[in-house]
Amino acid sequence: MHDIKAIRENPDHYDAQWARRGMEPQTKAILDKDILVRQALKVQQEAEAARNKASKQIGAAMGRGDREEAERLKTEVAGAKNVITMMGAQIESEKAVLSDLLAGLPNLPLENVPEGADEDENVDVRSVGTPKEFSFTPKAHDDLGDALGMMDFEAAARMSGSRFVALKGKLARLDRALAALMLDIQTDEHGFLEVVPPYMVKAPALFGTGQLPKFEEDLYKTTGDHYLIPTAEVSLTNLVREQILSADDLPMRMTAHTPCFRSEAGSAGRDTKGMIRQHQFNKVEMVSIVKPEDSEAEHQRMVGCAEEILKRLELPYKVIELCTGDLGFGARKTYDLEVWLPSQNTYREISSISNCGDFQARRMNARYKAGEKDNRFVHTLNGSGLAVGRTLVAVLENYQNEDGSITVPSALIPYMGGIGVIA
Repeated sequence: MHDIKAIRENPDHYDAQWARRGMEPQTKAILDKDILVRQALKVQQEAEAARNKASKQIGAAMGRGDREEAERLKTEVAGAKNVITMMGAQIESEKAVLSDLLAGLPNLPLENVPEGADEDENVDVRSVGTPKEFSFTPKAHDDLGDALGMMDFEAAARMSGSRFVALKGKLARLDRALAALMLDIQTDEHGFLEVVPPYMVKAPALFGTGQLPKFEEDLYKTTGDHYLIPTAEVSLTNLVREQILSADDLPMRMTAHTPCFRSEAGSAGRDTKGMIRQHQFNKVEMVSIVKPEDSEAEHQRMVGCAEEILKRLELPYKVIELCTGDLGFGARKTYDLEVWLPSQNTYREISSISNCGDFQARRMNARYKAGEKDNRFVHTLNGSGLAVGRTLVAVLENYQNEDGSITVPSALIPYMGGIGVIA
């Protein structure tokens, strides 16, 4: 959500930043509607002042026995009341339109975000690790899992349709082991508070983090007024909605391992095979709530927290900085982590870590007390630490052996009960 006062003061800045996202100028429509709201508000206030003045004069007129003047003043009060009512309705209507305009506009990119039209112009920041050279043709994760008898897409499809999977046996345990490793590192070493949040939320929570109203088609809605969470970012970030936090409470760092549910609207034909793009998947999410002056440093810290998982698993990966044209709706700066997948001979996204500035905080009305009479909006950040399913995919493909068995990464062996090979 954007500050209408800031747009009034510097509309050229807003249009320039939205132009970096490839958007047409937006502020004229916003300010035109804002003028209508303010004009109606002025008329309403003038009518209220006239009503109050006339109301006081009625008593004086009655006191001196001037009934004719009293009746005239009563008519004036009634007319003022009608104007107040009409202007009130107009103000509410115009405000609703203005609010919808502002709610549908994305965050402004930071000045240091690289320029670019789409993902092809994202910037490589660094590469870590060297992809393994196999003496055989590496198989895809779904072929490996099927051959092991531990990854069943057919049974899942019979009950749920496409883009679902049932993991069994040691692969199910590997999935659990990965999540446990991630949570232990993020909580024990990086200071995140583990949370078990709701998996269903109402519309205001999704509005707060920016999924609504723009991305409703990607959400699953219940028959009631709940939605299944597309990411734990929604639940974790909304823990501070409508709160005024103490400055001493910040930074607030939280993590959660939850299922995530996405309809994958608009992804027809993309990654239909395997576990890369599912309607239901597990993820360990990180969310930080910080003071504005700390958000950029926290962003770098969170990237490092996500990288540490890939380092422990000894998986080759890259850090990518997203260009202006590829930024998500609520982000002002984003880094993606991409892990090497041998079967595809390329790197694929496994985590996205975003700094949202005060964009979500304004939508949630989440503030902190910076001084005695100084309440300011917090800054919010979120990122995967990591997507469990995609990490499982990367482990299977990078640790596969020629006979189809999977060597368990050393960091996971304690979580696998000492199992070193899945065969």
